[in-house]
Amino acid sequence: MARVDPLVARMRPFGTTIFAEMSALAVRTGAVNLGQGFPDSDGPPEMLAAAAEALRTGQNQYPPGPGIPALRAAVADHQRRFWRLEYDPDGEIVVTAGATEAIAAAILGLCEPGDEVICFEPYYDSYAASIALAGAVRRPVTLRPGADGRYAFDPDALRAAFGPRTKLLLLNSPHNPTGKVFTPDELRLVAELCQEHGVYAVTDEVYEHLVFADTGHVPLATLPGMRERTLRISSAGKTFSCTGWKVGWASGPATLVSALLRVKQFLTFVNAAPLQPAVAVALALPDDYYTDFLAGMRQRREQLVGGLSAAGFDVLTPEGTYFVTADITPLGGTDGVEFCRSLPERCGVVAVPTQVFYDHTDAGRPLIRFAFCKRPEVLTEAVTRLGALRTG
Repeated sequence: MARVDPLVARMRPFGTTIFAEMSALAVRTGAVNLGQGFPDSDGPPEMLAAAAEALRTGQNQYPPGPGIPALRAAVADHQRRFWRLEYDPDGEIVVTAGATEAIAAAILGLCEPGDEVICFEPYYDSYAASIALAGAVRRPVTLRPGADGRYAFDPDALRAAFGPRTKLLLLNSPHNPTGKVFTPDELRLVAELCQEHGVYAVTDEVYEHLVFADTGHVPLATLPGMRERTLRISSAGKTFSCTGWKVGWASGPATLVSALLRVKQFLTFVNAAPLQPAVAVALALPDDYYTDFLAGMRQRREQLVGGLSAAGFDVLTPEGTYFVTADITPLGGTDGVEFCRSLPERCGVVAVPTQVFYDHTDAGRPLIRFAFCKRPEVLTEAVTRLGALRTG
């Protein structure tokens, strides 16, 4: 008798994530892992000390469902300080198990089966899975690199993506995996279309403090008419180099936050009790921390961009995040998945193929992504190894 796959049909397209596959490949081959986006050094000592103190002083039981008051207040202060956004810590902010849970709970809490969700491809892989779990329908708008090396979308394609079943627009800026920062004009168009069609926006802004573009970071919620229809999501992982802590948050009008919380309470219920006070400490760090963090990542960006260019890639210099996209065509590559699977044997480096983040895979087939959130000496070793591609 043939074996029946017990997995629900809507999740069958989603296998092991590309990040797990490539990280396992790095371990198996001893390659330098520039695939998965996690730093190889710890976050600020003040934050680590606060976590240790919380562990020692008994803050290890269930925290309040929306998050501890100190962290919710710190999130509110942080958004007022950097983005001039006002949120009430009691009702307009909820702490989540990372941004990934916040995104999933937002989609599950706001979308009925058959509702449509607009997103920009390539997209982080959890977006597609969360949309499928909700029984909603993905409507991708493709980002393509232009002659100037910047990713952009066709405004008419975005307009055409809106329809009578559109419920949400999912926006990630700074954007993973491309490193794109959406321009003020692009954000204005997004805002106009959301309001015209009565659509909510869910914004993934985990790289809000990693913007190299002159415009800086502009939250969609700061645009006229958008605060009341936007769930703004961020986390501690990227800004404070603690990706394993999985402490995130969502901010927005009470009605949207309540919808997210109703789902979140049945996913993780609560999370990371002793880490929440530590993240509150980190959010209140002085401006020097944020400027030094950005400056350090800018140096690493230049180091990796230069190394990839010297190795023969066509490099798309990122405007934000800590990822660099490179075109493999000059090195004779045509398929990013095949190229990345062979890269560890060829030169001892792991990257991630971006085509797996597209519905329209041909748009990303020759593109791969490298992470530069590593110590300079690790990047130096990676760049040295990548040099073998030009001579090989």
